[in-house]
Amino acid sequence: MAEIVLDRDARLELRSQAHHLDPVVLLGANGLTEAVIKEVDRALDAHELIKIRVPGDDREERDEMFLELAEKLSAARVQEIGKLLVLWRPNPEKRKAEQEKARRRAMAEAKRPTRGGPTAHRKTRARAPGRQTKKSFGTK
Repeated sequence: MAEIVLDRDARLELRSQAHHLDPVVLLGANGLTEAVIKEVDRALDAHELIKIRVPGDDREERDEMFLELAEKLSAARVQEIGKLLVLWRPNPEKRKAEQEKARRRAMAEAKRPTRGGPTAHRKTRARAPGRQTKKSFGTK
C-alpha cells in the first residue's frame, strides 16, 4: 500500500482540525508492533484523523515509525510535533453517508415553498406599500 500525499491546503485544514484532538493511540516501550498497527488501523477507521503519542527521544526513529505507519495503512502524514504524530485516512463509508445526507437535505429544501410559515402573512402585509408600521410612526 502507498502513502497518501496531501496538498498544502488540505494538510493545513487537517492540522487545524487535529489541534484539539487528544492522542488516541499510545505506543509503548516495544515500539511499533503488529498489535499497535492494528489498533492504529482501527482508530483510523473510526475517526479518520488521529493523534499518536510516541515515546523515545530519537527523532530519526520517530520519523521512520511515522513513515512506516503511513505506508502500511495507506494514510497521510499530516503533522509531527515532538512526540505526537497526526495521521489521516478517508473512510469511504462515512463519505457515502455524508453524501446521502446532503442529497436528502437538498431534496427536502427543493420541496419546501420559498415563502411561507406561520407568520408569512404578517411579514408581507407589513411591507405592503402605504402601510404604517411601528417604525414608520413619527418619521416624516
